[in-house]
Amino acid sequence: MNEIIVGIVGIFMVLLLFLTGIELSFAMALVGLVGFSILVSAEAAFNMLAKDFFDVFSSYGLTVVPLFIMMGQVAFHSGIARRLYDAAYKFMGHIPGGLAMATVGGATAFKAICGSSPATAATFASIAVPMMDKYGYDKRLSTGIVATVGTLGILIPPSVTLIVLGIITEQSIGKLFLAGIIPGLIIALFFLFIIYGWCKINPSIGPVGERSSWKDRIASLPELIWVLAIFFLVIGGIMKGFFTPTEAGSVGTMLVIMLSVAKRELNLKKFLESVSEAILIACMVLMLVAGSTVLSHFIAMTQIPMLAADWIVSLPVPPWLIVVIIAIIYQIGGSFIDDLAFMILATPIFFPAVVKLGYDPIWFTIMIAITVMIGVVLPPVAINVFVVKKITKVPFKVIYAGVYPFLIAIVACAIMLFIFPGMATYLPTVLMK
Repeated sequence: MNEIIVGIVGIFMVLLLFLTGIELSFAMALVGLVGFSILVSAEAAFNMLAKDFFDVFSSYGLTVVPLFIMMGQVAFHSGIARRLYDAAYKFMGHIPGGLAMATVGGATAFKAICGSSPATAATFASIAVPMMDKYGYDKRLSTGIVATVGTLGILIPPSVTLIVLGIITEQSIGKLFLAGIIPGLIIALFFLFIIYGWCKINPSIGPVGERSSWKDRIASLPELIWVLAIFFLVIGGIMKGFFTPTEAGSVGTMLVIMLSVAKRELNLKKFLESVSEAILIACMVLMLVAGSTVLSHFIAMTQIPMLAADWIVSLPVPPWLIVVIIAIIYQIGGSFIDDLAFMILATPIFFPAVVKLGYDPIWFTIMIAITVMIGVVLPPVAINVFVVKKITKVPFKVIYAGVYPFLIAIVACAIMLFIFPGMATYLPTVLMK
């Protein structure tokens, strides 16, 4: 049988197996194993399977994934996220939509020490939504901003998504961390503008809260300063070459633990819960990486990535239109399977084509991350919305009604990044020469 036909059938089989309910990581590994057996031999396929799984789970570089996840879980269980939210509220709670703005501010700061988007959404669904309920906020605004603000976890470092993308595309994780900062902060700023405008048009959406004294505001600042200190130490250490991303994850996790212990907010029970949850999330991510590694070896044997790159480059359309089409494919694919999983599945196919068109690999990797940001809150498979629904018990249609206005901000940033690639490439170019 023709190698290309075998590869195409294999890709469709992965999607078909996923629709049956099997985890995508297992579906990719199974199809990769069977496909490699057909093209080479069963013995070679089983050897490849064993080697790929061993290489992934024994990889020193991949230990960065559980470390940054662990850092975020400890921060959540020790109450750092709650204190960041309180600090942001003291500065913004008295203006229209102030509690929702405080959610954006607190989540942006929390992202400096949490690498997971769903974890950020879950954290602020537990903290911010009850507070907004207390002040009579419309459920559309309270749940919509909590679900959407979690997407900042995909761009603002330390981001598990950027780590995985860096591994797949063989790009510097440090450069990707820097590249995500400006787009992430711009989206956060757009969120604030949307909240303010929405509440000005309809004040009942986000009533004004209590005004805090400057004494209370200043007293809340040390919490933010500690978090920013950890963030700049971790990112600055990577940037200056003092330590690798894995070592940075170790340093950041230890500093968050030390900070939590010093504040007497972390006991043995909370620590064990943090470890348990970090292991569960990390295993899910690593299984996806392992499964995609097996599948990618099979797909590479079929020559599909190289042929696809040549075909895409030869299309009689402008290069920018090809990138737009690829972004749409990411959105469509993410509508049927988990966006992180589809990203792992599709990136090895499309990345070589876009690089061959002459686009900067760091810029395109950030563009992929933004498409994932849209996907995690866009129906039908919207993991952040599912997380908020589970915690708040608010109907899906209400959450989605609140999400759509904030999607405008993410799409606007994607368009800006498309027009001005320097938004992503400036910091890596200047700070990591």
